[in-house]
Amino acid sequence: MSAAHAGGEVEVLHWWTSGGEAKAAAALKEKLQAKGDTWKDFAVAGGGGDSAMTVLKSRVVSGNAPAAAQIKGPSIQEWAREGVLANIDDVAKTEGWDKLLPGVVADVMKYKGNYVAAPVNVHRVNWVWANSEVLKKAGVSKMPATWPEFFAAADALKKAGVIPVAHGGQSWQDFTTFEAVALGVGGTEFYKKALIKLDQPTLNSAKMEEVLTTYKKIKGYTDKNAAGRDWNLATSMVIRGEAGFQFMGDWAKGEFLAAGKAPGKDFQCFAAPGTAAAYTFNIDSFAMFKVKGADKAQAQKDLASAIMSVDFQELFNLNKGSIPVRLGMDLSKFDDCAKQSAKDFQADAKSGSLVPSIAHGMAVPSAIQGAMQDVVSQFWNTDSMTAKDAMAKLASAAKSK
Repeated sequence: MSAAHAGGEVEVLHWWTSGGEAKAAAALKEKLQAKGDTWKDFAVAGGGGDSAMTVLKSRVVSGNAPAAAQIKGPSIQEWAREGVLANIDDVAKTEGWDKLLPGVVADVMKYKGNYVAAPVNVHRVNWVWANSEVLKKAGVSKMPATWPEFFAAADALKKAGVIPVAHGGQSWQDFTTFEAVALGVGGTEFYKKALIKLDQPTLNSAKMEEVLTTYKKIKGYTDKNAAGRDWNLATSMVIRGEAGFQFMGDWAKGEFLAAGKAPGKDFQCFAAPGTAAAYTFNIDSFAMFKVKGADKAQAQKDLASAIMSVDFQELFNLNKGSIPVRLGMDLSKFDDCAKQSAKDFQADAKSGSLVPSIAHGMAVPSAIQGAMQDVVSQFWNTDSMTAKDAMAKLASAAKSK
């Protein structure tokens, strides 16, 4: 794509508004402007994008869809079925996306074999972030690899007068923690059966009761002010040394880096207990909506091309905390957390232990995800609710259509 063509406007709906994310969005804007196009920013704040999806629905219904919108997972196919997405196969074929993307990723970006979305990155969701100095003061010398080790470390932090777990009491954050526990306590096959295939016997099993009991135990290590707290504010608690751990995807790393902290020194990243040999992925992507006018259609293709370019994949992911979705890239500028993530992503893609994150809209239709998420948050917030009660409600929610 040359910069010579008459530029078109691309209106981009996204929810990247916190420090590391805003920098990442600015990098994409610059790349597009360098091609002679105009970027019209349509940012809707709110972690996880729930508010953005509400706004998008009203825009599409009124026949005024943005050119590109941050959508991911099964939602891409849901929008494609409505007949409102554009086919961007010509860009994908010219640039050889099928060879540049792992199959498990390419499949998510296509509808009936045609590309309708461009992937930006791969986030690993099953990370725990820790403040090195705080752990050292509490006498925790190694990162906990099992749940008993984790709770022992949390007890040590409590004794040292530090909040053991920084948590934001929002339902998507509750669900993010829950899926890490499900993967760690249950393992990959359990996760696939319960949270992707929604298998009723697995959802009603003794193992699920153990998952829920372990999950609820974490609540006792969070602080009283967690309700409603945004994820990046919880990350700040770890950065400032007010808290020891946070369960959060690697977008949290962008906050540590923006605060001038060094991985391996000021903070630690490790897979959630019991999940070192598995990987829950969350892939940010932009679905392309049908637009009127050849200039806008061309600008939209320029955006797709820019998203998959080597320099953008590097610059964007260095800021966002994620890793490039494009295979075979030089990762020498990336930190140790990212290198570990990339190594595990490729290994787990081969071993079959790469699983889509249910909490981040990658695994099941949005209605089912919402219903299950509500149960998990209700259980987290209701002291009188037993794991058995929660299990029955979760199994029932998995049937909701």
